[in-house]
Amino acid sequence: MAQVKLKNIGKRYDGAARDAAPVLQGIDLEVRNGEFLVLVGPSGCGKSTLLRMIAGLESISEGDLFIAEQRANDVPPAQRGIAMVFQSYALYPHMTVFENMAFALQLAGQSAAQVKAAVERAAETLQIAHLLQRRPKGLSGGQRQRVAIGRAIVRKPAVFLFDEPLSNLDAGLRVQMRLELARLHRELGATMIYVTHDQMEAMTLGERIVVLNGGRIEQAGTPHELYNAPANRFVAGFLGSPRMNFLPARADGAGRVLLRDGAAAVLPQYLVLPDGELTLGIRAEHLQVAAEGVLPATVGHVEYLGDQTLLYTTDGLAVRLGANAAAPRPGDAVRLGIPPAQCRLFGASGAAIPAVQMDTI
Repeated sequence: MAQVKLKNIGKRYDGAARDAAPVLQGIDLEVRNGEFLVLVGPSGCGKSTLLRMIAGLESISEGDLFIAEQRANDVPPAQRGIAMVFQSYALYPHMTVFENMAFALQLAGQSAAQVKAAVERAAETLQIAHLLQRRPKGLSGGQRQRVAIGRAIVRKPAVFLFDEPLSNLDAGLRVQMRLELARLHRELGATMIYVTHDQMEAMTLGERIVVLNGGRIEQAGTPHELYNAPANRFVAGFLGSPRMNFLPARADGAGRVLLRDGAAAVLPQYLVLPDGELTLGIRAEHLQVAAEGVLPATVGHVEYLGDQTLLYTTDGLAVRLGANAAAPRPGDAVRLGIPPAQCRLFGASGAAIPAVQMDTI
């Protein structure tokens, strides 16, 4: 295990225009010993570039990288004590599973007995011991990914780096491999940094999540913190499916928040409401279809998902109903209740307005 620290890390590519925005800027982050940290964000936000900088596959334009308390900016990749698992399995097709997993150890000069023991131990952990004599063409996608992970495990790295390793798998295999990766982390107790654009992977795997956007960190925290107390509209809208509903609003000077159609709400968790335009955010599971609801809406689309039903209104709101709830039909007029304690407010800049006792509302 090893701690990873990034201090004011930035990345610019040679030849880029002077006024071009940097790929990464001002990245300050500490990954604790044995932590499973997930980097998540939209395409082009810099998450894979940041992972490759930690691995030594990309140069660092500014700032300092520390691995196990040692500055690693100029340390060659092979000497950083890291192992990387890519989206592509990159297995040697002419080698067996055993030979693929053993290759790096053999290059390092380990004895045949050491190599055999390390490969068999990793294969047992990954439940692929019965596949050691097969070649990659005889494996499923999930099995190939296990081999790629096993090839990293046998090296006993200080840090594991994963770059969207499940993207090539179908939905069912992704769920299975998420469980396998979580189990593997518990058993190894290793430091793992995992890149994905899939918020479901981020929420289910990460002990902490770092949300990146435009080369900057928007927020870092536990899945619970990011989902329930987003720092800004970007984080609120990025995490969650469906995304958080946003309603234009303003304060009336009397402690109330006014919505469209004259609807008003008193939000007791906000001691101070700023003047000017606001945005009220509320999750789909907190909106309620109720005759006494304050917000009129028209149902535009209904999705029945077995364990839940999703309603989408014609003005873009999403409402999550329970499995046994009676669902309106498209075209029906409904009224939506907005529980005040479940609302979040964002200012004109997009930043969240601080609430009191956020963990108890």
